[in-house]
Amino acid sequence: MADHFRNYLLKKPFTEKLFPFGDNVEVYKVKGKMFATLSLGKMGKGGEGNNAHWWMNLKCDPDEAVMLRDIFASVIPGYHMNKRLWNTVILDGSIPQGEIERMIDNSFNLVVSKMPQKDQQSIRLYELMGHQY
Repeated sequence: MADHFRNYLLKKPFTEKLFPFGDNVEVYKVKGKMFATLSLGKMGKGGEGNNAHWWMNLKCDPDEAVMLRDIFASVIPGYHMNKRLWNTVILDGSIPQGEIERMIDNSFNLVVSKMPQKDQQSIRLYELMGHQY
């Protein structure tokens, strides 16, 4: 499951995967701005029970963030993040793949929307030229 989402994240335009928090926490950035993290358990520590699953942090509109937490038990306030603006999605199989992809798209688009106009335009042009993610 993590491989699918890892590939989905990397197909976003101008996205790179970095490891600023250590080898066990993947950080996904678009033009230098973080829009997702992926780790096995809390901060890549693995573990048992809930911590044995992959955890993904995604940026989210504050109102939608609360709504998603109410709908899905596997969506919690962002671990080690601004809890108003970030959710942690525990990839335990309880959330449909398409819904997680929608959350990834929203996170990416929220980050892009805060970028300078020229960066937004280059990303949108890339998308229009047929480079689908």
